Order: sequence, then structure tokens, then C-alpha cells
Amino acid sequence: MNAFEAIVATLLRREGYWIISSFKVDLTKEEKRTIGRHSSPRWEIDLVAYKGATNELIAIECKSFLDSQGVIFKGDTLQPASTYKLFTEPTLRNVVLTRLGKQLIKSQLCPPKPIIRLALATGKIAKITDRNKMRVHFEKQNWILYDDNWVQSKLRDLQDTGYENDIAFVAAKIALHDKASMTSRR
Repeated sequence: MNAFEAIVATLLRREGYWIISSFKVDLTKEEKRTIGRHSSPRWEIDLVAYKGATNELIAIECKSFLDSQGVIFKGDTLQPASTYKLFTEPTLRNVVLTRLGKQLIKSQLCPPKPIIRLALATGKIAKITDRNKMRVHFEKQNWILYDDNWVQSKLRDLQDTGYENDIAFVAAKIALHDKASMTSRR
């Protein structure tokens, strides 16, 4: 798990989700044919989050893009499409998410009939992207957008919690402590 995924996982745990990182979805031969990837290895999802209280299962793709232009959303789609296959290929999305649910039910990691949703977690959205259109598109699709504003807000919330030896807690406390100290010096 990379550092950004670890931070997103920590923030979601605080919201009552259990998390599995780098989850491999075992597609059948027929499913691979359906998605047009006959020799595809197991599909990997960056984070799988599950909340027992609501029987909600979320497949989360993480794209930090901190030192790049960020996530691009133009013409009602994420670009380039090849980077966001689950978001841009409906057949693939349906097959992978359906198999994910079946696999977790079979392994007794969640009860039958979970509410399965797709999410994108990102540390940066491109300046050329219309954030509001992106949010509207995600809402229409019933997807979740954990954007940079969400991540920053949740990290700020950690400032008021007790210390935990976790990368997100430590980074948030260091960054916010420094900012608070600078403000109080003025």
C-alpha cells in the first residue's frame, strides 16, 4: 500500500469502515471474455472498504497525483480513460464490482446483498477540471468522490484527537501544529 492509500484507509477507518488494500478480484474465464480481457490477471482494487452498520461495500481507486497536474475531468469523463478503467468502462465496472461482492460474501467478509459503490480518492484535481461538474457526474453515477478537500478536512479533524502511531495522524499533527504555531505568533 502506498502512502496516499494508507492515509485514505486511516481516514475511512475513523468513519467505521474496515479496509483491505490491494484487493485481488478473481474473475472467471467467462467474465474475462465478457470484459474483453481473456488473459487478464486478477483485477486489483486499491482499497476495499466495508461498513457493517450499513452493509456498504466501496471499491476505491486512489490517485494521489500530488506532483502532477492532478485528476482531469473533461467532457463528462475522467481522462485519460485508460487510467480510470472502472469509471470509463461500464461492462468492466459491472463485472468487477459484481464479482467483488460475490467473492466477499463467499469468504464471509460481508453478509449477502451489500450495497456496492465505486469511489475515487485523489490528492489533487487538475486546475482545468470543473470540480462541480465532476461532483455532479459522480452523484449521477452513485459514485463517491473523496477529493483533496475531503482529505484535507479529515486530516484537520485529526488535530483534535489523541496521538496514534499512524502515518496520517503523525503527518496531520506535524503539519497542523506548524500552521497553528505560525498563526499564534502573529
